[in-house]
Amino acid sequence: MHFKSVLPHIKSNQPILKTNRLILNAFTQADVPQVTAICSKKAIADTTAHIPHPYTEKIANEWIHTHALSFNKKSSVTYAIRGKQALDLIGCMSLVIDPVSDRGELGYWIREAAWNKGYCTEAAQVIIPFGFNTLQFNKLKAEHLIRNPASGKVLQKLGFKKEGVLKEHFKKWGIYEHIAVYGLCRSDYTP
Repeated sequence: MHFKSVLPHIKSNQPILKTNRLILNAFTQADVPQVTAICSKKAIADTTAHIPHPYTEKIANEWIHTHALSFNKKSSVTYAIRGKQALDLIGCMSLVIDPVSDRGELGYWIREAAWNKGYCTEAAQVIIPFGFNTLQFNKLKAEHLIRNPASGKVLQKLGFKKEGVLKEHFKKWGIYEHIAVYGLCRSDYTP
């Protein structure tokens, strides 16, 4: 049984971004079943800060519903990462906006079947200039659980520098996790 949205639809003018293999655009309510299927995998929830497990269609619907409002309020922008050929949902990439410090926090997840294919790096290669040029960030930051070194490798490929480790900073499923913190300043960014 699919959860039917009773939430009002909010429109946004979020721009579409493209790479050679990918289209990054807004999630729609039609994505609820795919988001639910992807995020229901324990491996996805295990290495992300804010994806609960188990994950339901109701959670997916409510999460997608927040995107347009957050974009319109300029508090965040969330993109669906889709393959250009089949428009299949590969993952998600977002920027949480800190307007006081002209900073954005990069976050992402990729469906398990698409790991190790360069999709996250490729998607970030259009998100980063969008952050610096369109959103006028001075800095991008990102964090990952220390036990997820693949995420750190993605950030390093993108030019982010490790700024430190926050010991036992985040509690995930009853365990205190160490978090690696990365940053990329406009002054260090070379497209």
